Amino acid sequence: MTSSTVEFTPIRVAIVEDDDEIRANLTHRIGGNPAFRLARSFPDAESAVSELPRHGVDVVLVDINLPGMDGVECVRQLKSRLPEAQFIMLTVYEDNNRLFKSLMAGASGYLLKRTPPARLLAAIKEVHAGGSPMTPQIARRVVQHFRHAPTADSGLERLTPREFEVLEQLSKGLRYKEIVDQLGISVGTLHSYIRKVYEKLHVHSRTEAVVKYLNR
Repeated sequence: MTSSTVEFTPIRVAIVEDDDEIRANLTHRIGGNPAFRLARSFPDAESAVSELPRHGVDVVLVDINLPGMDGVECVRQLKSRLPEAQFIMLTVYEDNNRLFKSLMAGASGYLLKRTPPARLLAAIKEVHAGGSPMTPQIARRVVQHFRHAPTADSGLERLTPREFEVLEQLSKGLRYKEIVDQLGISVGTLHSYIRKVYEKLHVHSRTEAVVKYLNR
């Protein structure tokens, strides 16, 4: 009964989107699906940064081109206060510069706003399970960019054997539940290891950590 309850616990989702129509559409699709629970919805980054940390949330959908504080800065500030939350950037264009800034800020996914609704909902489940949802084109750009980035002080040598093992599992694309089962540890312990890995590698997302591992 306990495992069944955990398995079907709705994913708590928050939305940060200034376009009223798009925000309403996202609210309708997420709020009307039993797999999710709409935690909060915000029209701007400032109100999200001010109010969201007081609420429990698993995944945050963030418009990258917000008025005032943009989506990248919104993620950067929220990630430090909600380290367990996962962020998916929503954008109209495949902007390389903003894409990489978003990943550096702590985003784990990057999707175009024209992404089909079914794919968007699947991406929320994917990022919550430890994945990094992106279109194939965007994923290729990420890999190509980081392959040519300087890797002088990777920080890998500072990892403990167990932390390195966790990073290795992340690099295989395994979901958090799969890593927990593979290593025989709790979800809380896994999150603790991941935070330490991020700190030692000076990264903010799974993508950055994995790229450093692959470029070692």
